[in-house]
Amino acid sequence: MKKYFIQKEPFVVPTTDGKVIEEHHGIPTTGNSEISIAHMIAPPKWSEPFQTPEFDEYTYIISGKKQFIIDGETVVLETGQSIKIEKNTRVQYSNPFDEPCEYIAICKPAFDFNKVHREE
Repeated sequence: MKKYFIQKEPFVVPTTDGKVIEEHHGIPTTGNSEISIAHMIAPPKWSEPFQTPEFDEYTYIISGKKQFIIDGETVVLETGQSIKIEKNTRVQYSNPFDEPCEYIAICKPAFDFNKVHREE
């Protein structure tokens, strides 16, 4: 039995806002509820509602910039920077800039839409 798994077919999450989400490890791809790892591309001028997730989220910026509003504070990450946002923190993710933002997101425990608590 192999002690490794190479993900060659990530789950592409269907979206309606132009954002690309390829989940490599997590609940829908590998059944792993302990951690999720996703490659994402947020198009220019993209944003999503505020949320208060029940998981820690780590973000590493591959290219471009991404804006976070964390408990009312605006933070902008640039290429090569990373951040950890602790669970149960109110946050909004966006790319208000003119270029796409490519990044890796890691959630621990794994991203679960039922535990993200997006505001309407």
